[in-house]
Amino acid sequence: MNKDVVILTGAGQIGMAIARRVGFGKKIVVGDKSMKNAEAVAKIMNDAGFDVTPMEMDLSSRESILNIIGEAQKYGEISMLINAAGVSPSQAPIEAILKVDLYGTAVLLEEVGKVIKPGGVGVTISSQSGWRMPALTAEQDELLATAPTEELLKLEMLQPQNIKDTLHAYQMAKRCNEKRVMAESVKWGERGARLNDIAPGIIVTPLAIDEFNGPRGDFYKNMFAKCPAGRPGTADEVANVAELLMSPAGAFITGSTILIDGGATASYFYGPLRPEK
Repeated sequence: MNKDVVILTGAGQIGMAIARRVGFGKKIVVGDKSMKNAEAVAKIMNDAGFDVTPMEMDLSSRESILNIIGEAQKYGEISMLINAAGVSPSQAPIEAILKVDLYGTAVLLEEVGKVIKPGGVGVTISSQSGWRMPALTAEQDELLATAPTEELLKLEMLQPQNIKDTLHAYQMAKRCNEKRVMAESVKWGERGARLNDIAPGIIVTPLAIDEFNGPRGDFYKNMFAKCPAGRPGTADEVANVAELLMSPAGAFITGSTILIDGGATASYFYGPLRPEK
């Protein structure tokens, strides 16, 4: 029996929390660079009554993206995409961040957009980090939004001499994610489908706990201590937003980014997190 199919990329806490909200009664195909991680999420969800198949997937590879789409189509029509895959500034060098978070996400949105079911919906996870850098020019924004995917990494603004460090690369990638969602949502709309982006702040996950205890730990702890919420967020709070965006209640929302950071970005521009000049 064919089912509606959910593609989940990134076998982490946020992706799993979203999949648990929207994936019941559907087939879920979860892909991750680590097959061990994909199998772990599949086991947790299958033991809770979901129908999940794990597979190895590399977001930086178009071939790998097409493979997971092909696997998903064996079970039915793809009705949902949850993209929670990516690498962080402390996990990878500049080149890998741009290849995975920027290029890979753009390819995934493009390729799923070609086959998404009418009435389907997708969400991708970016970051508050994309809101922390100076504004780009209108021309730069348009290039990030609409340049052919295979030309993205050739853009002048993304060349090594123009990227200061891994954090800057991550910020550019996440800014690109948001612009790409806007442009791709127009194409998805031609199929009667919707696409949105969620930009989380500091969310407690095993990775985040490693960060709290690592060399940048004080930076992160200061950030959530001085944001209006006064605490980090949880994966389930991100899933609350995704559930709205992916449900009929969010039917008029597409091409948008929802910032969910406890007010950290507001504090960065207008409060105690504001950098000293």
